[in-house]
Amino acid sequence: MKKLFRLTQSGVDELQAEHDLLVSKRGDLAEAIRSARELGDLAENSEYQSARAEQERTESRISELAAILQNVEIIAPPKPGSKVQLGSKVTLKGAKGKKEFQVVGTVEANPLEGKISDESPIGQALLGKKIGDSVEIKTPADTTSYEVVDIA
Repeated sequence: MKKLFRLTQSGVDELQAEHDLLVSKRGDLAEAIRSARELGDLAENSEYQSARAEQERTESRISELAAILQNVEIIAPPKPGSKVQLGSKVTLKGAKGKKEFQVVGTVEANPLEGKISDESPIGQALLGKKIGDSVEIKTPADTTSYEVVDIA
């Protein structure tokens, strides 16, 4: 059974754009390999080795993105004010101020952008909460209590 990757529409768009960009680079990579090959002995040709390694990384990522995009389940936008679910943007208020998160699938997660996985401890703590509910977020450093003030 194939694994389904749950993504928001914007996540699908980002992955598709990355896929298209990498596919468009194939010609440049092939040209770099051809040029490096002309420099001589391939065993000691660092330009050739580097170009081949870059081509392998690019092809691997293209395959990975294609597999994700072929098995994607788009997350329906949640209804504002409902319970926290996959795709929800949540605003929390606590002693340390406000924090905003969007609960997304694992492929799309990027904590630096405030996108947290539904499988992460923070994501699991938020799922099912309503406005006014309190939530404890445990991190390696400490445990902090927040109140859910908005769900979009």
